[in-house]
Amino acid sequence: MKYVLILGDGMADYPLSQLDNKTPLQYAKKPNIDYLAQNAEVGMVKTIPDGIPPGSDAANLSVMGYNPKVYYTGRSPLEAISMGIDLSETDVAIRCNLVTLSENEEYDQKTMIDYSSDEISSEEARELINEVNRHFKNDGICFYPGISYRHCMVWKNGATGLNLTPPHDILEKKITGYLPSGENTKMLLDMMVKSYDVLKDHPVNKARVSRGLRPANSIWLWGEGKKPSIPKFYDKYKLNGSVISAVDLIKGIGILAGLRNVEVEGATGNIDTNFYGKAEAALKELESGQDFVYLHIEAPDECGHRHEIENKVKSIELIDEHVVGTIIKGLEKYDDYRILILPDHPTPLSLRTHTAEPVPFLLYQKAKPKKSGVTGYDELQAAKTGAVFNEGYKLMDRFILG
Repeated sequence: MKYVLILGDGMADYPLSQLDNKTPLQYAKKPNIDYLAQNAEVGMVKTIPDGIPPGSDAANLSVMGYNPKVYYTGRSPLEAISMGIDLSETDVAIRCNLVTLSENEEYDQKTMIDYSSDEISSEEARELINEVNRHFKNDGICFYPGISYRHCMVWKNGATGLNLTPPHDILEKKITGYLPSGENTKMLLDMMVKSYDVLKDHPVNKARVSRGLRPANSIWLWGEGKKPSIPKFYDKYKLNGSVISAVDLIKGIGILAGLRNVEVEGATGNIDTNFYGKAEAALKELESGQDFVYLHIEAPDECGHRHEIENKVKSIELIDEHVVGTIIKGLEKYDDYRILILPDHPTPLSLRTHTAEPVPFLLYQKAKPKKSGVTGYDELQAAKTGAVFNEGYKLMDRFILG
């Protein structure tokens, strides 16, 4: 038996007037996914437990079979693990975005223009993070460059339980009221404020502005946590598995779970990602002897944050054609296989951030197709079936163990 989990990050949404009062999943042309849904177990799954922020960190832990209430310690340590950062038990990892803030006001009156600085290149970002390190690195603080706008700060013997806000939650809003506040955050706020003067006139940013791109003129710190410990996926399910993603967060969860991390050329985490290459990589992993592949596609989530309605629909259609279509064709040679398709959470275009509502899933098995009674895969069709997993981490048990 082969198992492929295809996760379209943030695919779930609300109806939009621009889409004839349909959700992107309802509006998109996705014949492969709809065919599977008609012959699969279909329902809703609550991936975000009550009391936990609706982030991709907790949601993907849940989808991978780990109860976030037990194993979730924060987002950044998962990313740090993927980046190869060796965290001690007392280290606190904090996500460091390179963001674009408005230019003419005092720092606390600025507006969050872009949480990704126009998807800054990793090469440019590395120069800027190195500059940040030159100014702020000390015996207790160090910054590590990552991919594009996503970086990491490690605070030795640092504090957790901080009041920090994800920058993608406050797009086009004044940052007043969203800055680090409360106990143990003064140092973080001071670094953010000072980083603006460090970065705004940096040669990298001057060059970007000259090319019509947004400058990465500030760091933004959020998502703190300490290194978690989770059981190995093989110990839970007796399957050898791989994870395919362009996002450090997902790679980090996979590494902790003992899954093999697979790099795919051209995988970006955006709508320009190598959809087909990811599907081909998944099939190669199965051909090489792996039993399970966790295939993560970030594009719908990024489109939701950026309010790109057409691109969110397009990303779903590309997943259907180049990922699901390729996977189905490539799995034909196996006597039996299972496919699980779902988002980790909704990223409604109207809100531009994550929400915690249950999301639709489909679970298809070649040898045991089921007539679900639905005509396609979307939020409304899945809710009509009445099948609900209120503890999201138990869906993996259903997928693997039956």
